[in-house]
Amino acid sequence: MKRRTGTIWIAALLCFGLLGGCGRIAIMGSLGSQDVFRIGDKYCDLTEAKVYLANYQNIYGKSYGIDLWERKFKERELKEYIKEVSLSEMTRVACMDLLAEDQGIALTKEEKQAVKEAAGEYYRSLGEAELSYTGASEADIASMYEDYALAHKVYRSLTVGVNEEVSDDEARIMEAMQIYVKKKKEVREVKAKLAAGEDFAAVASNYNQKAETELVFGRGTLPEKVEKAAFDLDNGEVSECVEAEDGFYFIKCINKFNEELTDANKSNIVETREKAAFDDVYEEFVGGLTSKLNEGVWEDVTLVTDGSITTDGFFDTIEGAMEK
Repeated sequence: MKRRTGTIWIAALLCFGLLGGCGRIAIMGSLGSQDVFRIGDKYCDLTEAKVYLANYQNIYGKSYGIDLWERKFKERELKEYIKEVSLSEMTRVACMDLLAEDQGIALTKEEKQAVKEAAGEYYRSLGEAELSYTGASEADIASMYEDYALAHKVYRSLTVGVNEEVSDDEARIMEAMQIYVKKKKEVREVKAKLAAGEDFAAVASNYNQKAETELVFGRGTLPEKVEKAAFDLDNGEVSECVEAEDGFYFIKCINKFNEELTDANKSNIVETREKAAFDDVYEEFVGGLTSKLNEGVWEDVTLVTDGSITTDGFFDTIEGAMEK
């Protein structure tokens, strides 16, 4: 379960926005000078926030071998995005830990030991600049890891009964080419050229009015009539003109069943089912929570992007421990 490839239980819950999904928001209130926010009786302080920020600035700031900080690529926008993602992730974990308490879900002795060992491993990876910036102790990291592991456990506990059986037909991914036009005059011209034996790709290059000619898709992607026509084709076959609400389609099937992508899509379908099952419980629960954001403190938090902060293993370390 690697953070950088998008773990479903994270991705599914990062979309609630700043303190989103956690009930009513009141700016300021009974918060200390080191507190970033409170949700219910859960607090997040500056130490935790800076650990998240330090990691996310390197996860998102160094992508595909490119150091965006060094190149100063949209630096202000990138910093704002990293702060938003960090706050969303921290509030998500806080909400889920409160839900765990409500559901009577807790870490076992063995899980706590694994968390403690992971915390020691990550803490030892931190350099002097990172320790100075975050102010984190090993006990702080262990506490953050317990919260993170508990959030993971409550998600899995509430999705354990989800049906994981997905048929090949439901998950099928096919490869095709399309010609999309808007006018009946163009339909007649495309029909004539295809009937005359002209190459589909050549006709598409002259007539297709969609951004893409080549398609890789599963169910629920194309208009319903177009999808049905496409999924009825064999390799090499071309559909009749299919009229949809937005225009007219011609589809050529290149590969009616991409086995590798179909298998991957089965996992996506199960994950979507899991998210739906979890959301039924989660959204009702967080709707009753109150939250306070210490706006002044949060606005004053800065990122250090001069190259002295290089840590990016906070999430991978704890997720690796949870997989064992």
